Amino acid sequence: MSGVVALDKPKGMSSSAAVQAAKRLYRARKVGHTGSLDPLATGVLPLCFGDATRFSQFLLDSDKRYVAEVRLGVSTDSGDADGSVLEERPVGRLTRRAIERALGSFRGEIEQVPSMFSAIKHHGQPLYKLARQGLEVERKARPITVYSNEIVDFEDDALTLDVHCSKGTYVRCIVHELGEMLGCGAHVADLRRTLAGPFGEDDLVTFETLREADAEHGLDALLQPVSSAVRQWPAVTLTDHTAYYLRQGQPVIVPHAPTAGWVRLCEASARCAPGEVGNDVTSDNGRFLGVGEILDDGRVAPRRLIPDRS
Repeated sequence: MSGVVALDKPKGMSSSAAVQAAKRLYRARKVGHTGSLDPLATGVLPLCFGDATRFSQFLLDSDKRYVAEVRLGVSTDSGDADGSVLEERPVGRLTRRAIERALGSFRGEIEQVPSMFSAIKHHGQPLYKLARQGLEVERKARPITVYSNEIVDFEDDALTLDVHCSKGTYVRCIVHELGEMLGCGAHVADLRRTLAGPFGEDDLVTFETLREADAEHGLDALLQPVSSAVRQWPAVTLTDHTAYYLRQGQPVIVPHAPTAGWVRLCEASARCAPGEVGNDVTSDNGRFLGVGEILDDGRVAPRRLIPDRS
């Protein structure tokens, strides 16, 4: 059994617990998530089953989008509502215009120091475990990209932000620094991931839906195909003859292929359309082979393939 479930992770559950719960429902051997969500957060958590785990790294590396409910005037040690309150300050006559000016510092290519309450490891220990022991270690700033960071709503001490960012971005760090810049402090009161790579809210499946499907022996119908993990990439169609050499690890020439970047690889008459059925077979009986990369000389090189079990 292979495929992807775009889980709507519920609040209060860790990403690891969500994986284990889905694994039990599907009676699956191999399941992995594609980027942790804090217990506080809800939303898009793609789960990869079977052969789809071969492509989970591309989802880990993909861009994300979040809607953050921000409480102004209160700072916490973790930067979110799960932490302990450090300080409360008056918001004062803060204006939308002042917030907008401050948000300019949190757009584009910026450097960010990860929170001590992150899952990044220090000598094998997650930072959040050290933080709970009252310890703090030096963290190096990391480059991230914030494509957009917009005000959705603002009233009194409640601010809602829509943040589109690269992998490795900590929204609560942005919110904490924004609060300090505004002089009143701030923390994330609620967080929802609305996009992870190609998966958005229209793809989401809840645990309730999974349990109902399990009772009716219909869980497989909720699996999206393996190729959905990279469905935003352009497709390259190969003949049987060309596919044979590509499976041997050889770069191949494919007419009308893109000139650069990563591509989906499909055999024969594959269209690799979003409406695929089954685990890796397209609606017109073409087959998803894996992913490749365009070389400088224009040839298509295989990078990660699904094992040929035919």
